[in-house]
Amino acid sequence: MTGAAARPAPAAPGPGARNLVVGVGARRGAPPDEVFGLIEKTLRGAGLRTADVAEVATVDAKADEPGIVGAAARLGVPVRTYPAAALAEVRVPNPSGAPGGAVGTPSVAEAAALIGADELVVEKSVGAGRATCAVARRFPAVLAPFPVSGEKTSTPPVTEGPRPFTMTAMNPPTHPPTRDIESAGPDLRHHGDAEVRGENLTDLAVNVRTHTPPEWLRQRIAASLVSLAAYPDGTAAREAVAERHGLPVERVLLTAGAAEAFVLIARALPARCPVVVHPQFTEPEAALRAAGHRVGRVLLRAEDGFRLDPAAVPEEADLVVVGNPTNPTSVLHPAALLERLARPGRTLVVDEAFMDVVPGEREALCGRTDIPGLVVLRSLTKTWGLAGLRIGYVLAAPETVALLADAQPLWPVSSPALAAAQACMEPRALVEAAEAADRITVDRAHLLAGLAEFSEVRVVEAARGPFVLVRLERAAEIRERLRLLGFAARRGDTFPGLGPQWLRLAVRDRATTNRFLQALDQAVQALPARTGR
Repeated sequence: MTGAAARPAPAAPGPGARNLVVGVGARRGAPPDEVFGLIEKTLRGAGLRTADVAEVATVDAKADEPGIVGAAARLGVPVRTYPAAALAEVRVPNPSGAPGGAVGTPSVAEAAALIGADELVVEKSVGAGRATCAVARRFPAVLAPFPVSGEKTSTPPVTEGPRPFTMTAMNPPTHPPTRDIESAGPDLRHHGDAEVRGENLTDLAVNVRTHTPPEWLRQRIAASLVSLAAYPDGTAAREAVAERHGLPVERVLLTAGAAEAFVLIARALPARCPVVVHPQFTEPEAALRAAGHRVGRVLLRAEDGFRLDPAAVPEEADLVVVGNPTNPTSVLHPAALLERLARPGRTLVVDEAFMDVVPGEREALCGRTDIPGLVVLRSLTKTWGLAGLRIGYVLAAPETVALLADAQPLWPVSSPALAAAQACMEPRALVEAAEAADRITVDRAHLLAGLAEFSEVRVVEAARGPFVLVRLERAAEIRERLRLLGFAARRGDTFPGLGPQWLRLAVRDRATTNRFLQALDQAVQALPARTGR
């Protein structure tokens, strides 16, 4: 992340502190009520609070504009101004010709919001012709961070060159380690199950395959219950996993789901400069934070299709976490590209929890032993419907497996979970999983074709997971209307790098998808018209 002007070092926010910057552009004579009303409406529409606004930012030519000054006074925050030349070098997602000709930046609101913050969360909104506003979030930076994505930092942070609007480094304080999850910006502990828990809704929020586990797998799990009096023995299951991937058994570690594996990695593997590539599953970063690490982020950009450029990962990162295919973007990164992230002295963690949904598991790294520092995570909870049983595994070099195993408690995986793991490695199970991957591919194509009929919806292409990521205006309102119509969708604003305009939708069978598309049409049509941007 680069930018033109030095920006003031923000105070480190603790939980609940003000961390939003509202950028405002206003024509001469715009009254305070109009500007404040636009700010309030924009924040409310994105599910944000006026109480979290730290400052109002604008171009210095508007420093004494009564509408802007009055709106900031009503918010109880200062007005921060920037030279037009500095704003002109800030990259913005929604440029317009008029402000570009007048003050040099194609969007005063977005540039002013971004120059003093880290991540744009609400793009430019237009009021009644005389004001615009945008909202960005500021991440804490009280510790001297290492550079991420080319950012040069000092104390206070100084930025150089054009500043992207979706790529950032974040290094918040992590002591005590369990107290700073919420101060990281998005809620890293929010997961899709929260959207449906206790509700009678059609579930498009959780990525577990429907109608699972199959009957034969339930029988195998049930048969293991007779041995509950004995301590679990994972030998057979571990050997089955090793055989399935053509690896020595010493390279396999069984875990209570991929979530436990992330905790073990955070606690047991040495890491001075860990980096997580976002948007992706948030548990890796949450686990690193809870273990006391300062975590750097590389945020992939929507305009690039959320595709990874290995050069965005800083050289000094000694632990890098990336998903493939990635949750929630559904992007499948080429294996050759991920290999470029590996180097001696670096641990490369690739989360392949959804790789068995990719036909042929192309781009998988799970069987590779020639990539230095490679750690691959697999989960059996999604394809086989075992989220409540908790079973997954790690594939890595024997010395890495030994370090992780030493951090595990005794008997970390239950006997029923071990029975399930062994069963899911058998030839019959692998054939069934491959058939399921083919069906999901067809069902996903049906969902994408239906979504293409909506001019309001933009889908991240090309999706390769059992879910798709979509962007639409007023997504939070639409999500609530979908709930009233019986459907749960996964909100996107809890994923770093996304915002309230994003939703993740699980792929379901055609009949369910058709019902959802009808509900989506109703939800979109029911929204009252709003002034365009």
